[in-house]
Amino acid sequence: MVFRTVVDIPPLAFSIAPCEEMLFVGSCFADSIGRRFQEENFQVVVNPYGVMYNPASIMHTVNRFLHESGRISPKVVVFTLGTNHVYVLKETGEIVDNCLKRPQKLFDERILSVQECCEYLTKAVGLLKDAIPEVKVMVTVSPIRYAKYGFHGSAISKATLLLAAEQLKKEWQGVVDYFPAYEIVNDELRDYRFYQPDMIHPSPQTIEYVWERMVESCLSDEARDFLKEWKPIKEALAHRPFHPDSEEYKAFLGKTMEKMELLRAKYPQMPLR
Repeated sequence: MVFRTVVDIPPLAFSIAPCEEMLFVGSCFADSIGRRFQEENFQVVVNPYGVMYNPASIMHTVNRFLHESGRISPKVVVFTLGTNHVYVLKETGEIVDNCLKRPQKLFDERILSVQECCEYLTKAVGLLKDAIPEVKVMVTVSPIRYAKYGFHGSAISKATLLLAAEQLKKEWQGVVDYFPAYEIVNDELRDYRFYQPDMIHPSPQTIEYVWERMVESCLSDEARDFLKEWKPIKEALAHRPFHPDSEEYKAFLGKTMEKMELLRAKYPQMPLR
């Protein structure tokens, strides 16, 4: 008997290489998944200007990052869409990325249509392609519901984002693909034990499961091999000894560092730790 439905993830248009340079932009779900990639030695920048929930703010972040950052040229960029609600500064008519705790009366809340969401995301992809011709973009929709909209309103917002993501994928075939994080959490993990105490945000266990599905479907064979080789070294480095000054632990740490240097020689793109 089968007691759950498993989301089928078709082969993506691209795969992620070991220790790849990546940029994550979007909701707090992007923070959670981006940190998992960082832990596994991918060269990752996560929300360099703070969490960005809507497509307009994601486009603003991409534009700013490309103009200001000389740190990495990401080969893979992940957009995690949270909402289609935006705040417009009345004085200028511009969509702001952060209200900076200014009075609510200074802003109008507006809801972006499917077409508007897609236009902002299309501009973001175009900016990336102009700067980094080989870049690939993965789009996800955050599974985190927005109770402040009411759950029906939240569902409409997510549906808008899902439609925009599908349209974006069709417009940028071979460049943009979709990863079903939203569907995995809502269809596979349909139980409140997979949520934090607020019953809204995914638990660490849920984040780990989404990460495992990403490893299965999004990483190259070489990247999965790298993770297998990195795992025992990572676990050894995380070990907290009772006697850190003992000769036994010093020898153990020395062997671990030797293994890490051998791994770095095999994967020269591996970042320094």
